[in-house]
This record gives sequence, C-alpha cells and structure tokens, in this order.
Amino acid sequence: MDTITQVADDKRAALTARYGADAVPAAGRWNETIGVLLGHRSVRRFLPTPVPAGTLETMIAAAQSASTSSNLQAWSVVVVDDPAKRRELARIAGNQKHIEDCPLYMVFIADLSRLERIGEKHGSGTNGLPWTETFLVAAVDAALAAQNAVVAAESLGLSMVYIGAMRNDPQSVARLLDLPPGAFGIFGLCIGYADPAAKAEVKPRLPQAAILHQETYKRAGEDAHIARYDETLGAFSRRQNLPTESWTARIKQRIAAVTGREKMRPWLNALGFPLK
Repeated sequence: MDTITQVADDKRAALTARYGADAVPAAGRWNETIGVLLGHRSVRRFLPTPVPAGTLETMIAAAQSASTSSNLQAWSVVVVDDPAKRRELARIAGNQKHIEDCPLYMVFIADLSRLERIGEKHGSGTNGLPWTETFLVAAVDAALAAQNAVVAAESLGLSMVYIGAMRNDPQSVARLLDLPPGAFGIFGLCIGYADPAAKAEVKPRLPQAAILHQETYKRAGEDAHIARYDETLGAFSRRQNLPTESWTARIKQRIAAVTGREKMRPWLNALGFPLK
C-alpha cells in the first residue's frame, strides 16, 4: 500500500470512528497530529508502568505553550503522588478508583493568587481580580493548558481521563493541596498507559452539521441531527456493552439537576473569588 492510500485510509477510519459511518464530514488535508486528536478517548484502567522520566516536564512545556489571555498565565498544576491524598481525592470524586491507580495524577488550578501576590508586592492594586470575567479567564487558561498537556501525552502513547469531580468539594481539595485564596482546583487528570484489556473505542460525537454554523446560528435540522446521533451512540454503546439509553435521554437526566454542585458560587466565594 502506498503512502497516499495509507493516509486516506487512516483519515477515513478516524473520521468514521469519531462520527459514525453515516456522518463522515468532508475533511481535507490530514497528518499524524490530526490523527492523534481524533483518536482521543477517556481511559479509566491503566497499567502500573510508570510514566517515563521527563514526560511530565514535556507535558507541562506543551501546556505552557497554549494560548493564555494577555499572557496572564492564570493557572497552576499540582502533581499528587501521596497515596493518602489520592485516596481522599478519589473519595471526593465519588470513589473513582483510577485516581488512586493511575501512574500520574495532577490537579489543574484556576489560579489568580499569583497575580494577586504580584499586585500586592508591587503596590499596583488588584481591583481587576475580583470579577467573574477574571475568574473565567483563569478557568479558560487552565483548560487550554490541560488540553495541550493531554495532546502531548497522547502523542507519546499515553492515555488519560479528566476528573471534573474535583468540583464536588472544592474546599476540601483546596485544603488537601494547600491552595492559597484565589486558587481553585478546577479538574483533575489521570495519565498513564492504558490497560489493553480495557481500552475502549473512540466515542462518537454529534454530526458536524449540529455544531458548525456559517454566519449565523441555525437551528433548522437540529432534531434530525440529534436523532441520527442517538442511533450512532446507541450502536456504540451496544458494541461496548454499555447501557443503551439514548444521548437525548442522558442529556435530559443531566440537565434536570445540578447533582450536588448547586453551592458552587458560595464555595468559590469562600475560596477567594468574589465573582462581582
């Protein structure tokens, strides 16, 4: 098989896995980087093999190369190795055992505290920090950095899963990690080599037609796109021996309640984010 044919086959396979055979978009040029991105999947069972020396630093270099609003770099990351801390973080996250088992666990921090310390040290004032907009900047900075780290890790053959459940009890997370006021553990990240016995397929996403809009936001055809996706995701769930409840049903359940995080605003206030 020649190189051009191989690239075309890889592209078709990756797009089919991500969207389903009936919703493959007309994507153009292709390369190995795009293949890594489309091959992303969450993994919750890891081999005990340690992450190679220097990999963490490579991931952080990639993370620090992400875009950051006004070069504020309003994020930090805490690596957690201590087994007792990991057990407690797993408990906070609803007993997610992979937090204890993964070779590398880190918590990404939306961090305005460093900026506040700079302002206080140099007497420049910090009146721009207590606002919801500034918190959003820190949250977005942390997310962009983390995703760059993830792409770097996956390009090196590692796998991962985000742990949003750090937000189940952000005050306890802050105490465990000794976070200063103005620092919020926004999510965790498990990294390691996937257990081959448990590696799942790529989970399909909504058709591009449901997401991609030209010039204005268009709702026409949305019901049909979602119905098609319900079928695609149902077929995926059957192949993975997962519950075959439709995506629509899952969304209805998910948005019906906040499931324990309804106190997020007062929690953030207590952690040093006034959110004016």
